[in-house]
Amino acid sequence: MSNALAIANVTQALALLIENNLGPEMDIAVKVETRKPPAEAPADPTINVFLYQVTPNPSMRHTDLPTRASDGTLLKRPAAALDLHYLISAYGEESELVGQRLIGCVVRTLHEIPVLPKELIELAAERPYLAGSDLAESPQRVRFTPTVMDIDETSKLWGMLHQTPYTLSVAYQASLVLIEGRERPVPAKPVERRTVRVLPFGAPGAPVPPRSPGAAGAAGAAVEVDGSEPSPEPQRDPEPAPEADPAPEAASKAAVPARRRTAAKTAKSTVKRAAHARPRKGTGADADTDGKES
Repeated sequence: MSNALAIANVTQALALLIENNLGPEMDIAVKVETRKPPAEAPADPTINVFLYQVTPNPSMRHTDLPTRASDGTLLKRPAAALDLHYLISAYGEESELVGQRLIGCVVRTLHEIPVLPKELIELAAERPYLAGSDLAESPQRVRFTPTVMDIDETSKLWGMLHQTPYTLSVAYQASLVLIEGRERPVPAKPVERRTVRVLPFGAPGAPVPPRSPGAAGAAGAAVEVDGSEPSPEPQRDPEPAPEADPAPEAASKAAVPARRRTAAKTAKSTVKRAAHARPRKGTGADADTDGKES
């Protein structure tokens, strides 16, 4: 932020910036003047820095308005955001292309140093007619950007300069310059006491817990979200292991008697076959022999 001398301070600082950076290409004395192009071309090499237009900055035009309290006291000082449009012209001996050499130095300087240095702003403010300028204290720095102008715009611009012949020139825009109002805002009251209250949800005077949008429970009810810690889930007894199927064990137990019955039947049938195969006692010679032996 700065006062009403900011526009003139930028113009004077721009002239100093160009004057201090003409070397090493220019080894001759060059005058840098902050005036409109003269009606008669000067004989000595000269650069004219002419502020031909001041416009509101489009991006900051409606963002800064005066802020006042209900009783009308000023709380925030308004500031006008401005863009400055410069026409920089060069004069010199045409046979030695002095004007073109000077324009080359101007373009090189503003392309190399596009932001206006703070030390040049302070040096320019030392002029008696700029005493009291506080542009150097502003946090907003001024940047120079070349402006593209076609033949029609150039002819209109030079047509506004009455009886002034055209000379080689370049146009630049300086942005952003902030000019504050003169009225001082009322200082804010200091904080006398700090009170911090911590209340859980549900306590008297506590805020209502917000509802999370779009959240719903299993039955479609809204889920409330508060700042308290989540309650621990109830401990559940571990589920019993599934009982083993008794069918395989019963089947295995039932299979044992079946195998025993099968084995007993097999042994009985074997004994029967062996009994049928042996000769009966008391028949023939065998019977006598058996009777004698017994």
